[in-house]
Amino acid sequence: MPETIKNHPSVDVIIPTYRPGPELRDLLLRLLRQTLAPGNIFIVNTEESAFDKTLVDGLPRVSICHIPKKAFDHGGTRQMALGFSRAVYVLFMTQDARPADKYLVERLLAAVSQPKVRIAYARQLPNASAGVIERYTRSFNYPETSRVKTLGDLPELGIKTFFCSNVAALYERAFLLAGGGFYVPSIFNEDMVFAGKALRSGAAIAYAADARVIHSHNYSARQQFRRNFDNGVSEALHPETFAGLPVAGEGKKLILSTLGYLARTGHLLWIPKLFVQSAAKMAGFYLGRHFHRLPGFMVRAFTDNRSFWEKDHEAEVRAWL
Repeated sequence: MPETIKNHPSVDVIIPTYRPGPELRDLLLRLLRQTLAPGNIFIVNTEESAFDKTLVDGLPRVSICHIPKKAFDHGGTRQMALGFSRAVYVLFMTQDARPADKYLVERLLAAVSQPKVRIAYARQLPNASAGVIERYTRSFNYPETSRVKTLGDLPELGIKTFFCSNVAALYERAFLLAGGGFYVPSIFNEDMVFAGKALRSGAAIAYAADARVIHSHNYSARQQFRRNFDNGVSEALHPETFAGLPVAGEGKKLILSTLGYLARTGHLLWIPKLFVQSAAKMAGFYLGRHFHRLPGFMVRAFTDNRSFWEKDHEAEVRAWL
């Protein structure tokens, strides 16, 4: 007997997009086939001229808002879209993530029903095309065991206490609004910055390992450098969340753990790639952390988000440090 699909008006989904392809329609279809299907799906698309309208043809409860590319902001765009929703919960997703099964929404809702939990994020599984290193990284960052995190976990988890991913994360909407929402402007890590604020307010965050999405990337060393540069910038701009945490230690732990995995499983030819990628990540992160010491042309050359530096707030960003 087929499972019943129920429209769940208490949950809306928000998806920022940029030049989406067929993966977006796959994502939307999977969301609409959930055992608890969302009440509304709001797409905030950058660059209207590149949006293929056939991706949403015939799909119910899907709304699209187009914004210019220069207006996109990791925090601000999601914050704007939050104003479209009147649901109790809002699920933020990215266009390249896909629910692994029909239970994503149901299991995230179960996770936020726990005492003090106001945010729940999903486990990320690798795509079929993911390389060996990327597959192991996903398992390292997204283990099989669920966990509820509070501020009391800082001594044990360090920076991972604040880890949360808007690739697939469910928020209690009123709590998100009451906490000021996502920081604007945000170059990266809008989810972790708010998570830090949430935990310091006494709330808890759930990692729901049984709520699963398929999401991974085969980034080049150059792409890793740029992403980690922006990550470093974000952490430099938000000492209230990241100051005093041993960030480098977590990165070294991942490198050593991956190296051990490659050696144990006989993937020795992947070790040089691991060293190259790790060097790119560390260099990007270090330079991002110290971006205020770099000339503007270097910042623009290193960033993965040039529009962040082209907005009127560049002087304000530099003044923060």
